[in-house]
Amino acid sequence: MGAEEKPAVISNSLNCKSCGAILHYEPGTHQLKCDHCGSTNEISSESDDHEIKAFNYDEFLDSIQNAQISDSLQSVKCNNCGSVTVLAQNVTAGKCSFCASPLVIDLSTDQRYVKPHYVLPFVITQEQAKQEFKQWLKQLSFAPADLIQQADSSSGSPLDGVYLPYWVYDVDAITNYNGERGVYYWETETYFETVDGEEQEMTREVRRTSWFPVFGTVTNFFRNIVIPASKSLPVKTVNKLGGWDFNKLENYDERYVSGFRSETYQVTPEEGLGLAQASLAPEINRTIRMDIGGDEQQIMNSSTELQDINIKYILLPVWISSYTYKNKPFQFTINACTGQVSGARPWSPGKIIMWVVIILAIIAGLIYFFGKHHN
Repeated sequence: MGAEEKPAVISNSLNCKSCGAILHYEPGTHQLKCDHCGSTNEISSESDDHEIKAFNYDEFLDSIQNAQISDSLQSVKCNNCGSVTVLAQNVTAGKCSFCASPLVIDLSTDQRYVKPHYVLPFVITQEQAKQEFKQWLKQLSFAPADLIQQADSSSGSPLDGVYLPYWVYDVDAITNYNGERGVYYWETETYFETVDGEEQEMTREVRRTSWFPVFGTVTNFFRNIVIPASKSLPVKTVNKLGGWDFNKLENYDERYVSGFRSETYQVTPEEGLGLAQASLAPEINRTIRMDIGGDEQQIMNSSTELQDINIKYILLPVWISSYTYKNKPFQFTINACTGQVSGARPWSPGKIIMWVVIILAIIAGLIYFFGKHHN
């Protein structure tokens, strides 16, 4: 085997203390479980420091440059059976294709990948995830009547546990702006109205707005801006997964990843920061309007500079699978901490048409009722 084909290093911390077999992480615990002898190994922290902190953005970028990430596929040798499995560039953990043993690249020794700062361990087990999926199917509105039956009997993909990469940013946003402040005032307006066949002069109070030019600077402090760093799932699906409890983050430990797939980032931290900044616009505009004051506000121009940028590189757990309905696949994803389900689903045209007909009938009935009583 040439130097370019040298297998990535597999962490030795995954071996069972009783029989030496490869262990996998047991969701909802701080334990590794052995499928061979049934024993468990505790995941003990190497440090008593559980503070979740962000890291300087520029220094993190420098660390990436020094990591010299490879663009090629990598072969990974299984510690259990000795076979070699090829993992894609962005995958850092998986299962052996021959004996199903967990494969986890030791990121502390393989400099082709950047080691995450934190990992949020799985809480929802595979069986619990299956139950959450079934409950989600039952609650879908306008779903085909046979959807649950077809989903149960479909030849979809197995429920796969995956750690997805995310960037989490802390930034201070300094925004210079200019605009206009609108202040209401009232004027008495004269108008004419015909009363009993005679035209009479009348008055009324009319609201007007005076506009005054304004400019200023506002500061926003944003913390924990979460940006997906994977492109493996649709953005719409990922955005619906929310509800991550960052208080349960653990310092990255490959033992939490054992038995699951794990991806490294595909969205660069620079790209992620651009997405994060774009997401800040509504809150920054709200702050500007509050600073302008008055009764109405107009923002003419604004320019935002990000300062004191910090970042966390984290892995978050999801269960991913798909089911088939009428020969069409539908992918779904489950937040492995909360059980929140997000994904594609089929619709029942018949149910939609029926409800449209019912609503139109109700509207027509109301129009007839009020029209008859009005006359």
